[in-house]
Amino acid sequence: MGMIGNLLRVTKAELESYLEDSSLLEDKIYNDEVNDDEPENEKFVDIDKTWDGIIFLLTGQSLDTTESHLARILFSGQIIDEEQDLGLGPAHYLTPDEVVELNNEISTITVADLKQKFNPEKMTELQIYPTIWGEGDDAFEYLADGFSSVQNIFANAAKNSEAIITFIN
Repeated sequence: MGMIGNLLRVTKAELESYLEDSSLLEDKIYNDEVNDDEPENEKFVDIDKTWDGIIFLLTGQSLDTTESHLARILFSGQIIDEEQDLGLGPAHYLTPDEVVELNNEISTITVADLKQKFNPEKMTELQIYPTIWGEGDDAFEYLADGFSSVQNIFANAAKNSEAIITFIN
């Protein structure tokens, strides 16, 4: 068990309904309507524990210290409901326009670009979660797979004019 990153594509109307009544989001997530074990549900992705490592590869810093706007792909700072705890805090969201904007930036990032920024020593020093960076290439592949999932959900959301909700549980 650990801190698992999740991304959910939703329509603008769905986002608005969650902003009005956050219990609807909680119902969607935890009442088996969203289940990452169902391959046909491409609107939801579980990026496992890669979220902090992805932020590091994009910004060179930890989530706690980065000021880069690219951290917004997972932690927008726009909260659905400050009082709601979906496991490890509230959900963040991006509007469809913000999704398009960030997708335009992350869609051009390649695995080779990420590999150049992979720095196991600095990641360990900064205590980037999960602290597996001594595993070298295996740890990098894990992050690259997670980032690929993020790119895919952003691309699909941008194509469909959808918002994205992110949360850790």
